[in-house]
Amino acid sequence: MKIFDTKKTENQPLDAPSEIQRDEEIIARVEERHRSEEGVGKFMRHPIQMLTEKPVNILILTIPVAIIVFVIGLILQVSRYGVFLALATTGVDDYFLLAVLIATVPLAVLDLKYSMRMRNLNISLPNFFRDVAGMNESGMTLPNAIHVVSEGEYGSLTQYVKKLDAEMSWNIPFVDAIYQFGERIGTPLAQRSVDLIAKASRAGGDVSEVLRAAANDSFEFVNLETERRNNMLIYVIIVLVSYLVFLFVIAVMTGTFLETMAQAGEAVSQSGSGSTTFGSTIDMDFYRRLFLHASVIQGFFSGLVAGQMGEGRAVAGLKYSVVMVVIGWVAFRLFI
Repeated sequence: MKIFDTKKTENQPLDAPSEIQRDEEIIARVEERHRSEEGVGKFMRHPIQMLTEKPVNILILTIPVAIIVFVIGLILQVSRYGVFLALATTGVDDYFLLAVLIATVPLAVLDLKYSMRMRNLNISLPNFFRDVAGMNESGMTLPNAIHVVSEGEYGSLTQYVKKLDAEMSWNIPFVDAIYQFGERIGTPLAQRSVDLIAKASRAGGDVSEVLRAAANDSFEFVNLETERRNNMLIYVIIVLVSYLVFLFVIAVMTGTFLETMAQAGEAVSQSGSGSTTFGSTIDMDFYRRLFLHASVIQGFFSGLVAGQMGEGRAVAGLKYSVVMVVIGWVAFRLFI
């Protein structure tokens, strides 16, 4: 026995460095994994997930592509007409508008999809909290209540409920699991409700009552948001109609007043009277281009205003901006 103990004691110092080295390797791998899941590393490993995780991330791709398209278009126009003549033509305007659409259309689509997903999650939250509270009041423990509720259908929220049920089955504490549940959903309403439930659970209160309170609060929040959106819809419509009226006024003024003045001025100048009138100096191409610029700027920023008024976010108005800019461009290219 003494010889065996001596050998074991002698071997311990030899095994200690290998254990420390193994731990350091594991820690290094974990840190490398964390670095690969953030910033440039995450973009290199999962580019599509990185670009679509948040709507604004798509600008990482669309802005460089838009710049490249505009530069190529500008080079083509300059090589065809020369520098000064190319800048005076509408071709440069078309390439610039195309670049703007390339940069904004993907962001508008992803933001619309993201806002619809957030709205569906907020609508499903009150039902989920109310069902869990009912199961808990019937005598079930929270893990069992969440397991039973996870078999139901909550739309976009179902996958998060199933993940919460899986974490509870792994004996993760309820407070930690519910916090992770709120972080995964990511909506301010979910995070606020989860924080309320977790703090009440830590304080030792009646969790079922807190769940019902969170359900009622979520329900009221969704109702107020829906009511505000419905009330502000009329102002969004007013913005869109105002833009159409703006285009109509420009079309009438260009097709009647300015065109008539230009023709009258040209007739006077051809008669050889020698007098210089206002109409003889009207350049219709210049004014059409000027009005095109005004309509594009008006449509783009009116859309942002409509988004701020209707949904409380200027980015949400990009879908209106894109529609109005395209309508303005088509109107000037085909009708004005």
